[in-house]
Amino acid sequence: MYTALAATSETLTDFLLTAFAADPALGALFGGGGTMTVSLNNPQEMSDEPLEGLSLWLYLVQRDGETLNQPPVRIDSSHMRNPPLPMRLHFLATPIVNRGATGSAQTEQIILGRTLQLLYDHPLFRGTDLRGDLQGTEAELRVRLEPMSLEEITRVWNALDRSYQLSVSYEVGIVDIMSTHVDAAGTVRETILRSGIMVTE
Repeated sequence: MYTALAATSETLTDFLLTAFAADPALGALFGGGGTMTVSLNNPQEMSDEPLEGLSLWLYLVQRDGETLNQPPVRIDSSHMRNPPLPMRLHFLATPIVNRGATGSAQTEQIILGRTLQLLYDHPLFRGTDLRGDLQGTEAELRVRLEPMSLEEITRVWNALDRSYQLSVSYEVGIVDIMSTHVDAAGTVRETILRSGIMVTE
């Protein structure tokens, strides 16, 4: 299904927002009348709204080379479907807090610290964790904190055309984009076994 990217984003944002709202230190900000949220908008878009909370921005989508050459999938006795397109998604997690507010830097660090803790303790999403069109499927999403050099993270912020902010990057995989291409393919009806003698000189 081509909605797997959106469903992955929905899975992560719902998980984080629910956990933030239930947290003693963050509950007043994200739940119970608080205005902070977990948004898929990039940091610049959140600031322009303006919105506060956590920006979970999908900034890069890459094909996974290790699992690309999977065999076709048999869907019935006479048809085969192309294997899914395996993708890895890269999210930039950036706490966004009104810089003019007292304790804004500390609040940003608390939000980011809780994000790190949550995704460290819960790196695998499956079953009832899944949201959107991934619900009810056998999908498994693995979340990994990406080590990024200063140069790499700087390129991301240069693309946003704004000053660097406290942020981390997460890789999520494997996200399968299902193919709709189906080929006719009959089943094996007869197998003939032959034996022989190998002669060597």
